[in-house]
Amino acid sequence: MSFAHGPLADRPNNPKVGLPLPHEAASLHVTGKALYTDDLIHRTPNLLHAWPLQAPHAHARVTTFDVTPAYDVPGVVRVLTAQDVPGVNDAGIKHDEPLFPTEIMFYGHAVCYVLGETEDAARLGAEAIVVEYEPLPSLMTIPEAIAAESFQGAQRTVSRGDADAGLAASTHRFSGEFSFGGQEHFYLETNAALALVDEAGQVFVQSSTQHPSETQEIVAHVLGRPSHEITVQCLRLGGGFGGKEMQPHGFAAVAALGATITGRPVLLRLNRTQDITMTGKRHPFHASWEIGFDADLRIRALKATLTSDGGWSLDLSEPVLARALCHIDNAYWIPDIEAHGRIAKTNKTSQTAFRGFGGPQGMIVIEDILGRCAPQLGIAPEELRRRNFYSPGQPTPYGQPVRHAERLAAIWQTLSDKASVAQRQEQIAAFNAGHHDSKRALAITPVKFGISFNLTAFNQAGALVHVYKDGSVLINHGGVEMGQGLHTKMIQVAATALGVPLSYVRLAPTRTDKVPNTSATAASSGADINGGAVKNACDQIRERLATVAAGQLGIHPDDVRFVDGVVTGIGFHDKQIEWAKLTHDAYFQRVQLWAAGFYRTAGLHWDANRMQGEPFKYFAYGAACAEVEVDGFTGAYRLLRADIVHDVGDSLSPLIDVGQIEGGFVQGTGWLTLEELRWDTSDGPHRGRLNTQAASTYKIPSFSEMPEEFHVHLFERATESGVVYGSKAVGEPPLMEAFAVREALRAAVAQFGPAGYPVDLGSPATPEAVYWAIDAARTAGTAGTNGATGRPTTDASAQELAGV
Repeated sequence: MSFAHGPLADRPNNPKVGLPLPHEAASLHVTGKALYTDDLIHRTPNLLHAWPLQAPHAHARVTTFDVTPAYDVPGVVRVLTAQDVPGVNDAGIKHDEPLFPTEIMFYGHAVCYVLGETEDAARLGAEAIVVEYEPLPSLMTIPEAIAAESFQGAQRTVSRGDADAGLAASTHRFSGEFSFGGQEHFYLETNAALALVDEAGQVFVQSSTQHPSETQEIVAHVLGRPSHEITVQCLRLGGGFGGKEMQPHGFAAVAALGATITGRPVLLRLNRTQDITMTGKRHPFHASWEIGFDADLRIRALKATLTSDGGWSLDLSEPVLARALCHIDNAYWIPDIEAHGRIAKTNKTSQTAFRGFGGPQGMIVIEDILGRCAPQLGIAPEELRRRNFYSPGQPTPYGQPVRHAERLAAIWQTLSDKASVAQRQEQIAAFNAGHHDSKRALAITPVKFGISFNLTAFNQAGALVHVYKDGSVLINHGGVEMGQGLHTKMIQVAATALGVPLSYVRLAPTRTDKVPNTSATAASSGADINGGAVKNACDQIRERLATVAAGQLGIHPDDVRFVDGVVTGIGFHDKQIEWAKLTHDAYFQRVQLWAAGFYRTAGLHWDANRMQGEPFKYFAYGAACAEVEVDGFTGAYRLLRADIVHDVGDSLSPLIDVGQIEGGFVQGTGWLTLEELRWDTSDGPHRGRLNTQAASTYKIPSFSEMPEEFHVHLFERATESGVVYGSKAVGEPPLMEAFAVREALRAAVAQFGPAGYPVDLGSPATPEAVYWAIDAARTAGTAGTNGATGRPTTDASAQELAGV
């Protein structure tokens, strides 16, 4: 078999993938030499700065708008308004996001932008503009939107079997409601765009975007130009997490509009307050549900309605909701299911993609249900979860077979052994018996997360690989580096495919004029699809070089091998060619030494209307064990230890993957326990204002929230066929392993209450929320709970509450 034509997952001898390498730009990051979009101002003369004028109403109509006073401010060059737009006055792909609005849809909505010689001049110019508003009624919460029947986009349903019949046949039935909050991306680098126009009128935009091709398209339609007149480049991002998938487009368009009108470079860089008040977050959700279990405590049926808060426009709310519905099962077989989804329209920022893209919102619903129901069923939560795992051959509610389902049980057992769960449970019980005012608990939760974009068309990627006469290699691909290590992995893929040392390979910035029509770097698919494209391009070049080498070695091209920059043949080592000499010789034989690579994820189909098909290439599996200690007086807690076993297939870059697992887990812990977005929902003059708009009021995880003891293990013998070098995606799935922290907090709170008490724990489970849950547990009687905490809905209620 020719190596060049081997399966995508096969690795050659001595591959460069699989090596634990540091991030390719780590030294630049720690020395401050790494350039971000805003750093380029020092290399850009004659620059103008853009500043937004933000409206102080949640919903209002602009009645008076006079920009002339701005021109009296020294240094103000231009005020950009809707009248300046030569193309379409819209910053989104759904045409529901006016770039310059006349109707204000959220507190902080930008009315216009001022261009100034300095940032201060632009700011003072914005403050001088005269704007008057007519306040309009606003909706700030999901319950308000539901009551007003304010919805947007399509309403979807995932179903299988007959949920009503399944519930009727269930031995145990419970129902309840659950609301949980959103999450601010809080990337270290805020949104920024730098635009300039060259002598030919070509618009060049440097943008902190996860989706350069879509940024290019939005800039083009705002300017009324074809895409080939717009080039977007992204050097790197100082974090993205999904927040820079859709949100940067309008900012890039404003910078480009300013540059085309003034003929000068324009920088639009949001400060932290602007970024946090103008850009979207993770969607908050409300869920109502009813679940049934059979006599063996296996899930029999589930009915649920998920309502997401989409904010003022659609953005990515529809696919986020679709993924939530597709992940409400998490790791559990549910024979009869009916899950409905809808998107509330409120007067908030337009909520958007965030690491997990709806998956966490769907999965937390079933995890919360099981955590509530287990005590009432008289079973340990970890046993209830394990008992309901998918088995091989069982399909998801939307019809996709759960391949490698046996890995769930294997990972669970591996984690239980490595984390010494049984021994620690005994130690925890002894601690709790001796401590009245502080309690410890441990919880284990699983993850099954589908990998691929919901929209099948996005599952494609391109790459451009150059080999120069001296043997050096330059690669360019459509993925964006935002700290996740994608470029590091692509260098390893290219070095492996070409059979050269890592030092031979350099990676160029992501640009739309090098690789067109790219998908967003999102959906955990960056390494899968771009790696496939890079490997495809390298395979083409290597096949051409193999023909040249075969002539010199006197063997068939299929028998040529490339290893560590040396070219030889199968079975002999006395005759070899240096890589650089071979590329030199190939050039003089007029052999093409560059290639455009392409990859499309095979085997996908998705019917978005029926919510049926096989939208995912594979599932990533994992499990986490978390131990916490809770203070009964304050609700404060410590995360004592976390253990994770995670399936990354055959890792492309183990050090990068472990970092992603640790980072995802901590970010998920932040969403579930710390990060609370609070809008002013009063009827006062600041209704709609985001009150948590800085690090002083919005708490993100820091070193003090890291587990005091943290162990990460990559699941072994886990090659994934049909994916580049047998690897699996790692960006999003680990975030959901943080469910173990929330469930451990629930279990610790339960220690303050009576046996069988179902803890209703707010989300995020801040110390305040934990305290109130402890207070409720302490005062709970033995008779039962209300519907909000999962009230049994059958005549067997008393038996269930007694743990029978």
